Amino acid sequence: MDDGSIDVKRAARDAAYAMPLADINPADPELFRTDTWGPYFERLRAEDPVHWAVSQEEDVGGYWSVTTWNDIMAVDTDHEAFSSEPTIVLPDPAEDFTLPMFIAMDSPKHDVQRKTVSPAVSPVNLALLEPTIRERCATILDSLPIGQEFDWVDKVSIELTTQMLATLFDFPWEDRRKLTRWSDVATAAPDSGIFSSSDPEIAENERRAELFECVDYFMRLWNERVNAPPAGDLISMLAHGEATRDMDRMEYLGNLILLIVGGNDTTRNTISGSVLALHQNPDQDRKLRENPDLIPSMVSETIRWQTPLAYMARRATRDVELGGKTIKAGDKIAMWYVSGNRDETVIDRPNDYIIDRDRVRQHLSFGFGIHRCVGNRLAELQLKIIWEEILKRFPTIQVTGQPRRVFSSFVKGYETLPVIIPTKL
Repeated sequence: MDDGSIDVKRAARDAAYAMPLADINPADPELFRTDTWGPYFERLRAEDPVHWAVSQEEDVGGYWSVTTWNDIMAVDTDHEAFSSEPTIVLPDPAEDFTLPMFIAMDSPKHDVQRKTVSPAVSPVNLALLEPTIRERCATILDSLPIGQEFDWVDKVSIELTTQMLATLFDFPWEDRRKLTRWSDVATAAPDSGIFSSSDPEIAENERRAELFECVDYFMRLWNERVNAPPAGDLISMLAHGEATRDMDRMEYLGNLILLIVGGNDTTRNTISGSVLALHQNPDQDRKLRENPDLIPSMVSETIRWQTPLAYMARRATRDVELGGKTIKAGDKIAMWYVSGNRDETVIDRPNDYIIDRDRVRQHLSFGFGIHRCVGNRLAELQLKIIWEEILKRFPTIQVTGQPRRVFSSFVKGYETLPVIIPTKL
């Protein structure tokens, strides 16, 4: 796949080191669409690890960019000094369209709402789900065309994660692709191509209309579940949970978006990322096929290498010293997990994809502290199972062109990934 990517990377590195340090804005989504983010973070880690950045987007403004492993850990594990309210993304929510969700709440409300849904991804429930996931993976993989190019994102990554979400919500099966659409709409930038226009006002109006459609749909399901005995699906848990049963409509929508995006974007983009990473690193692909026991290790390495959510945001509750800088009360902070996962001082050869590296679970992709990803074990389980099933079927998966990446500095993922499977085992 000779696509000139080496020249693109070299040009990005030259640009990253040529511009004034103060002008670097790592939240520029173009850096992620073009996969040229690396050298900008490399420079920030070395020269200005706690960096004041100014976005051109009016609703983002100035924010602190935290790029090294240790500084990210310091922020992520101190929820008293660094609040998750009102949002975990850089743009502030519009005053007339706030979506409370437990990931963007502080204790104690965060704790009781998270506890309400956590049984869905408990070890006991994951053991019950495992045969269903394996059956779904087998059905999806057995339906793929052999010897014909197709889009792996659509046929595999989206389909598996959407089926899993539909199961967790007990959502109508025939409408499950709505979950994917709502996830994309919730996180898309105005000029992402998701909306009919890149005009921010038009795009925002379309976003709100579709998210209201989402909550209206889920309200019907809520009303069905609240009038039925408690069950094991997420909607029933929310409808019957002591800490969540009195949520208003917007808080319900906020938590739905959290669960949909968390269950959709992270897993689907890591599934796609694993195919791309192994294609780009044939020695690691060979290593995996010769020793399938490395699948769990490969999964963890892919989650680090991909970092499917590039950052999480916080807001300082008081003046704090970090990395020699004074962060003022009220300042916004972006913890760049994508950069911490490439920190040369903590991870050996961090830009290399090494499926059997030591301490392979040492990564920031799931966060730390009270907001550590509630579904991280489910994500790992889906990835493990699909690769167990892939290795039973396909001697190789060939990527046939460049992936089209998501235009976002938050969701680090893929819109398309063209592949061919030449033959089956």
